[in-house]
Amino acid sequence: MVILGLGTAAPPQRYAQRDCWDAVQQTSHFRGLTPRSRAILKKILTGQNGIVTRHLALDKLADAFDLDPDVLHARFVKQAPLLATQAAERALKDADTGADKIDGLIISTCTGYLCPGLTSYVAERLGLHPQVLALDLVGQGCGAAIPNLRTGEALLKSERCRRVLSICVEVCSAALFLDDDPGVLVSGCLFGDGAGAAVLAAQANGRRRVEWKASGSLLNPRDRDQLRFDQREGMLRNILTPRVPELAAKLVERVLDDVLSQAGVVRGDIKRWVLHPGGRDVLTAVRRKLGLSEEDVRLSAAMLAEFGNLSSPSVYFVLQAALSESATGGFWWMSSFGAGFSGHGALLDVE
Repeated sequence: MVILGLGTAAPPQRYAQRDCWDAVQQTSHFRGLTPRSRAILKKILTGQNGIVTRHLALDKLADAFDLDPDVLHARFVKQAPLLATQAAERALKDADTGADKIDGLIISTCTGYLCPGLTSYVAERLGLHPQVLALDLVGQGCGAAIPNLRTGEALLKSERCRRVLSICVEVCSAALFLDDDPGVLVSGCLFGDGAGAAVLAAQANGRRRVEWKASGSLLNPRDRDQLRFDQREGMLRNILTPRVPELAAKLVERVLDDVLSQAGVVRGDIKRWVLHPGGRDVLTAVRRKLGLSEEDVRLSAAMLAEFGNLSSPSVYFVLQAALSESATGGFWWMSSFGAGFSGHGALLDVE
């Protein structure tokens, strides 16, 4: 499988973390928090925590604190198809591929629910053929991009599809919750809105070749409760424990070692690292576990600084940034992790 083209999209509204701090102080939700919780929010939003700005699908920051289930759902219904379509259109343009050539569509999300799923809305907006094979994948959290791409690979190998459009989209501002749980508070300060898309095919089209060589995943249900959503008061509530950086780093390394062993490649052969930037502490833990330099994770850190944690679309943003730099070719490693607790990785051969 090759990645013919990439596209990303984020809301035009961009808010500094300091702006978020100023806005949250004006809300009744903030006044209902304990002094310790208020201090946590202040520390994260005004300190050096790896995130400078976030793109959020809000006309004004005060809208983020209208924590009504119907309002949050309406935001997802409006913004998720829009962002997914924008990213898809840019990926199709990058691949020099018409929408009429797409016969497989896979969309992953975890920040909202629609039935029919997002594929119905995005296929309509793109003008895809009515016979397109449309798959909606839910519940994989931040790690969803690589399972999504692996599903595309399977469709191509089966020859059921010749061109697959892979999309991850998250409207994290539609899954905001505030209470005195430290993990919930941290989550509210980390996540941004966005979408990433890739056009996949069995053969290259003469442009820069990004070949999918090997991939793998590991699932550890024992640690499921360390990172997940639950439902409370009709809304999604993110569970994020202090163990996440350690767990993520361990899974990322295990998947890396497994896939490289199967592919007959050693770590020293990896020229570029495309890592999901789950947060400053997560990125630091992964970097140390893999023995990487700050330069190795520079683009992941840059995407985190500008967009925050975009959840599942994050690795599309990092990969696109690496390709736009005309980075050194050879073997690249892409990894993500998320709910499950799960870890995923893919070995790319970039021309």
